[in-house]
Amino acid sequence: MIEARGLVKRYGPTTAVDHLSFDVRPGTVTGFLGPNGAGKSTTMRMMLGLDRPDGGTVRISGRDYRDLRSPLREVGALLEARAFHPGRTARAHLTALAASNRIPRRRVSDVLEITGMESAAGRRAGKFSLGMSQRLGIAAALLGDPAVLLLDEPVNGLDPEGIRWIRNLLKNLAAQGRTVLVSSHLISEVAQTADHLIVIGQGRLLAQTTVAELSARGHSLEEAFFALTEGSTEYSASNLSYQGSPS
Repeated sequence: MIEARGLVKRYGPTTAVDHLSFDVRPGTVTGFLGPNGAGKSTTMRMMLGLDRPDGGTVRISGRDYRDLRSPLREVGALLEARAFHPGRTARAHLTALAASNRIPRRRVSDVLEITGMESAAGRRAGKFSLGMSQRLGIAAALLGDPAVLLLDEPVNGLDPEGIRWIRNLLKNLAAQGRTVLVSSHLISEVAQTADHLIVIGQGRLLAQTTVAELSARGHSLEEAFFALTEGSTEYSASNLSYQGSPS
């Protein structure tokens, strides 16, 4: 389980995350939703010890991330699709990660197969499309066979077949009893993938609910999401209007 309690993160005068508390339970896919600038990525970085909270705590399996003995074996994460050396092949990148985390080398072949990257394993990662980079990032997240997965916008750059593939992958991982948290701006995709939702706006919790319960508030999940987050966006309809002079 992931447990966030009173998380606060400030950047100068700006509060990016404002006393945020929620739970992410195992055995289900949890969607992490919010408008641009809501604090989703900052929250995930604090979960992984990449940003230090100014207040509050976040625990994974009852411990801080920095206290995990073998982080990659316990938590798999995808925050940045191109987090690799561009000159290395996909296999070399995964092999180096495995060696530095005492993961058996045979696991590299396993995750290349799971992500459909066997034929691209010998190619330099710097030449990959965004979709292939996402697959490599997911392979790295799965390398340690972790019980917890944190994925930030994992379908970016994927074609329809790739989106369907990751949708099924995430559901299968959750069915195995893993904890899966997925941040996405594609509300329709979350509706088809997630069971539970955490919705935030301006760094604050707006809802912790199920897809079915939130969808019931409107004619669709998208409509219910927009109604819930109204007033929490960085923009409004008025400042999106065309300001040019008529011809």
